[in-house]
Amino acid sequence: MSDKISSEKLQKVLARAGVGSRREMEDWISKGRVTVDGKPASLGDRVSTAQAVRVDGHPVQLASEEQQICRVLAYHKPEGEICSRTDPEGRPTVFARLPKIKGARWIAIGRLDINTSGLLLFTTDGELANRLMHPKFEVEREYAVRVFGDINDAMIQRLRTGVELEDGKANFKKIKALPGEGINRWFHVVLTEGRNREVRRMWESQGAVVSRLIRVRYGDLLLPKHIPAGGYAEYPLDEVNYLRKLVHLGPEEQTLVKSEDRTERRRRLASMKRAVRKHQIAEKTPAKKAEPKPKPAAKPQRAPASKGKSTQRQPTGKKPTRQGQS
Repeated sequence: MSDKISSEKLQKVLARAGVGSRREMEDWISKGRVTVDGKPASLGDRVSTAQAVRVDGHPVQLASEEQQICRVLAYHKPEGEICSRTDPEGRPTVFARLPKIKGARWIAIGRLDINTSGLLLFTTDGELANRLMHPKFEVEREYAVRVFGDINDAMIQRLRTGVELEDGKANFKKIKALPGEGINRWFHVVLTEGRNREVRRMWESQGAVVSRLIRVRYGDLLLPKHIPAGGYAEYPLDEVNYLRKLVHLGPEEQTLVKSEDRTERRRRLASMKRAVRKHQIAEKTPAKKAEPKPKPAAKPQRAPASKGKSTQRQPTGKKPTRQGQS
């Protein structure tokens, strides 16, 4: 392999390329799914960007940290979309509306379940995504949640101090009741981890039901108000470097975000809203099945000619005569 100065661990390079998380890559390497220069890779291997790396036989485009531009996207996820690239049931996915990019792919920073809407971040940097999702960095996620049930102070205190779930103890770092009365109430809650359906399960442990859930903040980044559900916006360099600093990564020096004036921004947002509406209409409209073309009617078959005789009248050379004349 290359010397350590110009090389990096294979799983780190693959994660940065967006193939998967470091843990997934370690598992794939152990199972023999990764090759380097045509030979099966092993855990602990180091590679340089000049080497040929393949996963399941497919080449992976490698880039060093210096070569790759870290990009981050804010997506306003609507309810009804799943956070997978494909779905065997044919449900819409969050990746369907994202802008196409060359030489990289969008990686979701965490997940939101199908019935949750709000801020979902994407990046091209696998290392940044992995760190932002890791519990040890304690990155805050804030949700607006509408709860159905009779909520009292004792319940709220238990949710602050911690409740037991199937996968361990969990608690809200912050919980704030919004003004209002009745059996349907809104709260803002803050978590520093992203376990599966954690907010819903915590409220359910107190006999309440979550009827609406919206992520409104990730770290210090708020859900942009100008982005419609199903729309997205790329963060400029300052916000990208805020996220990188949050998880102890060095600053990015380049950006592909172009500065735009108010008119250009208004035109871009209007175009985005039209695209979102068109996409929503296409999802709601059932695909028309092509009707099978009618088969042409079969031509009647002629009776086979008898042997030795022709069915075609043979010319006699005589003029036809009228009946009664010789």
